[in-house]
Amino acid sequence: MFAQAPNRNPDQHGPAANNSQKQCSQLASDFFKDSVKRARERNQRQTELQKKLSELNDSQVRQAQMWSSAGQREGQYLRFLRTKDTPENYQTIKIIGRGGFGEVKLVQKKAGGQVYALKSLIKTEMVYREQLAHVRAERDILAEAESPWVVKLFTTFQDAHFLYMLMEFLPGGDLMTMLIKYEVFSEDVTRFYMAECILAIEAVHQLGFIHRDLKPDNILLDHGGHIKLTDFGLSTGFHQLHDNSYYQQLMVSTNADKPRDRNSVTLDQINLTISNRSQVNEWRRSRRRVAYSPVGTQDYIAPEVFVGQGYSFSCDWWSLGAIAFECLVGWAPFCAENRQDTYQMIANWREYLQFPDDIQLSREADSVIRSLICNPEDRLGRGGAEELKAHPFFRGVQFDGLRQIRAPFEPRLTSSIDTSYFPTDEIDQTEKQPAESLEMSLPFIGYTFKRFDNSFR
Repeated sequence: MFAQAPNRNPDQHGPAANNSQKQCSQLASDFFKDSVKRARERNQRQTELQKKLSELNDSQVRQAQMWSSAGQREGQYLRFLRTKDTPENYQTIKIIGRGGFGEVKLVQKKAGGQVYALKSLIKTEMVYREQLAHVRAERDILAEAESPWVVKLFTTFQDAHFLYMLMEFLPGGDLMTMLIKYEVFSEDVTRFYMAECILAIEAVHQLGFIHRDLKPDNILLDHGGHIKLTDFGLSTGFHQLHDNSYYQQLMVSTNADKPRDRNSVTLDQINLTISNRSQVNEWRRSRRRVAYSPVGTQDYIAPEVFVGQGYSFSCDWWSLGAIAFECLVGWAPFCAENRQDTYQMIANWREYLQFPDDIQLSREADSVIRSLICNPEDRLGRGGAEELKAHPFFRGVQFDGLRQIRAPFEPRLTSSIDTSYFPTDEIDQTEKQPAESLEMSLPFIGYTFKRFDNSFR
């Protein structure tokens, strides 16, 4: 006769043992998920090579060479997966961006001299400010993206205190810097950048993600002046790992005493007025300071995101309309003296969406903005990006070859490490040091990523 099984008591061995159990479970789950994912990707590369060889109809010798080369790349990638990257492998050139949770540095790889942008995020800040879901969503979308419209992520790694994202360096700066310099854009220039934004947003939506935080600060320019989207910290793919409640349950025994975070779409008060151009630029500079703060800016976020209604991909099209308004008029459509007023203006957008009398916009420009800044059920783009492409404002735009034509602005660069298009003079160049904290590995298991890309290794 079997003895009765003892009663289960998960609290018997204390929180440390329970956390170890959670870590082991999460590690095993992520290991098998990653292994299956990499096997599928490897099989897909094999299928694509077989198809390519059948179409080329090359000699057997040439086909054997291509198979051998592909095998070598796969072997290099497997060895690459077993390496451990650290920030000590990179030389810091300059800090080009700073936020409430970390910073972005221009770095150069010591071994090969390649130049990258290295984003570092403080783990304790991610936990205490409930940003775990956001940082995981950003990592996931950049890992999945293979689009020329999204900044390229090469690898992610971590140590005891920081998360790191190694990305391509885009030397043209961001759209906010251009707006500060030029104040307003012509309709032709605005049309070009908005058309590229349509393609970029479409690429993100096709991956199953919503950006939710589109703004001029998050639109970067490459060496040719074409745009790429970055900073997906508020994005969501509606996955479990992109939901804060998942991490609250996961960390229930480790962060009971943490302070309540402010909402991610609120911001500290800033002073602004829009009575003249100098004051508009002061608003922009204060906007830049807010962009460096932990809470960001809400000027471009759709009202349905604020009020907690169900929202869809169309909330990104509202943001595009707000950006187009700023490009043509000179300031965001709902800028105000404090965050409460901005919130009220966005929530009551029908009352506050006004075009200044001294700025003459074409009928098409006026129409496209009003078609984007409106109710979700009426919003242009609710049925997909093709609706925007067909709008009269974009008549004549060749969307298929947009990235191949010359951009209105091309950065003039003196070297591969030129940072002249970044406001580095406004950024404290002292590197952030994390405060001492408890062990922080559990919520970040599975964060590490390495792209199959020969140009990086």
